[in-house]
Amino acid sequence: MSIATFTSRILGYVKDMIIAGLFGASGLADVFYVAFRIPNLLRELFAEGSMSSAFVPVLTEYRTKHGKAEAERLVSSAFVFIMAFVGLICLLGIIFAPAIVTIMAPGFLSDPEKFANTVLLTRIMFPFLLFVSLAALTMGALNTSGVFFIPALAPALLNVVTIVCIITLSSRFANPIIAVAIGVSAGGLVQFLFQVPSFFRQGYRFRSQSAETGKENREGLHPGLRRIGLLIIPSTAGMAVSQFNIFVSTILASYLATGSITYLYYSMRLIQFPIGIFGVAMGMAVLPALSEHAAREEIGKLKEDFSFALRLLFFITVPAMAGLIALRTPIVNTLFQRGKFGLEATIGTADALMFYALGIWAIVGVRVITAAFYSMQDTRTPVKIAASAMLVNIFLSLVLMGPMQHRGLALANASASCVNFLLLFYFLRKKLGLIGTRSIVRSFSKTVLASTLMGLAGWFLLKGDLWTSGGHALKKAVYLGGGMALCLVIYCLVSVLLKSEEMGYLIEKIRHRR
Repeated sequence: MSIATFTSRILGYVKDMIIAGLFGASGLADVFYVAFRIPNLLRELFAEGSMSSAFVPVLTEYRTKHGKAEAERLVSSAFVFIMAFVGLICLLGIIFAPAIVTIMAPGFLSDPEKFANTVLLTRIMFPFLLFVSLAALTMGALNTSGVFFIPALAPALLNVVTIVCIITLSSRFANPIIAVAIGVSAGGLVQFLFQVPSFFRQGYRFRSQSAETGKENREGLHPGLRRIGLLIIPSTAGMAVSQFNIFVSTILASYLATGSITYLYYSMRLIQFPIGIFGVAMGMAVLPALSEHAAREEIGKLKEDFSFALRLLFFITVPAMAGLIALRTPIVNTLFQRGKFGLEATIGTADALMFYALGIWAIVGVRVITAAFYSMQDTRTPVKIAASAMLVNIFLSLVLMGPMQHRGLALANASASCVNFLLLFYFLRKKLGLIGTRSIVRSFSKTVLASTLMGLAGWFLLKGDLWTSGGHALKKAVYLGGGMALCLVIYCLVSVLLKSEEMGYLIEKIRHRR
């Protein structure tokens, strides 16, 4: 899953580099990222977030207790429901796009052209929500069947199609940003279709099977779908809370200097790299296993797998966090500083990246902890805690945006993520009892020390004037890649010296495979 996600993220950065080169940090770029954030936010609410939290545990339980045939009927019923419900949301979104944009970016109302363009792009990209909802359904079904690579690779097709549309269509429109919006919707469709062959090979079908059982025929819905619905309500509320943090940042940033929304978007994209490759992949991979332990009432194994997943995840992502902070300017310069994306945009994005990155460890940790709650079909506790973190984010955003501008919004988001993780961890320990807290803290301390030393070494190696101007892409890529490789070696050596259990585990796995 990490390899597939890595491929998708690389292609995503290629797409971002192309968009940055064409539009820089201009008002037009702000228009696209606001418009894209609307269907993307709904995708988190109704597609990937809800499927992972509600659909997978219930489907896993049906496969474990009732057999594969019953699980296939549940998937078919879910497909019909998504087509009807999410399809209606897309239609309403297209109709009421002006009102939605007014809520999302009220600062755009003072510029009629900017507002009109945002409405147009929003309408073009709303079908993306339906396509990725169907893609999330197929992904959840395949994950419960033990198939991970194909659904994890599917998002790469979204980026490929978007890149192709930008290259082939942008010159055909007076407003070339329309080509990007078309690419997003088309890419969402391809992301779904790419998984269909594997979906069929696992025995699933896109049809209602209500006539096959008397109970389903009388009630009209699969009983499992009702259970999913009951779980989705609080889990969707939880996702709404987390997305509301981004929503707040977008609203407040629309009142800041031009380019602020773009700075926040690109920096958020960069921290999503380790979060997506490791955090999301670990959360998705561990959820079926934890759900099976919960269904079999194997609480000891559930706690053991949770503790191991969290320690290994910290061992991998904390050094990535340190690397992003230490090498933020070289990274942003190499990836984006070309065309209309100048030094000012690089500095603005790098500053936001530093503060966003401070919360990476907490964001990935939340993925694993919420997976533990979801595996026990407890979606209410994460919602309550996320709501508390949301209040922290709003308060800190209002306090910090004045003196720190967009940097304050990034710091508020990172701080709220830390609060979210700590509260979730506390309540999970209260729910399950001993979950290996001491071993987690001991491992985390060693990881932070090794990552700090690595980050300092990386900063010293790559500081200089090379990263203040555009051009020399190959030279910069070689320097940056070489510096990262050396940092990795330093991190591994320090981890060995600190006798890190996770480092020992990875070494043993490599020896075993050899």
